[in-house]
Amino acid sequence: MSERNDNRDNAGVIAPPPLIALAAVLLGLLLDWFFPAYVLSVLLTVVERLAIGAMLIAVGISLIVAANVAFRARGTPPEPWKPVATLVTDGIFGRMRNPMYVGGILFLAGLSIALASSWMLVMTILSAFVLHFGVVKREERYLTAKFGESYRRYMASVPRYGWPG
Repeated sequence: MSERNDNRDNAGVIAPPPLIALAAVLLGLLLDWFFPAYVLSVLLTVVERLAIGAMLIAVGISLIVAANVAFRARGTPPEPWKPVATLVTDGIFGRMRNPMYVGGILFLAGLSIALASSWMLVMTILSAFVLHFGVVKREERYLTAKFGESYRRYMASVPRYGWPG
């Protein structure tokens, strides 16, 4: 009866990534309301902010959509709290192991810049650390346990976030 629930077939992430993103948006806007920083509005014109923001949002959405399409094509759910049916290593996943999280961070950064929300940008950076340690690292342990050597080879050949290192 006191058995821990560590044997469930999922990554055991600390929170669904969309909730982490929502928390970054809401906390950022709340901080902007109470402690306005104006950093982005001083550094960039409205046109620059909207152009940079739109570009980052578009790239972010593209990565998220490409990853979702790849997962669905392989019959495995993209949600990290559900059991993985198969290891997806082609398409966008042949270039980076976590395109959805990179896309989400780019989306949040773009939204922050477009709205001139300096605190939301700070919360986006903090949410990247929460994603890394509370989601990505847990997914890696889960996928290594589930797929073994196949996942270890994939990890060795494809960068986590798209850049070498």
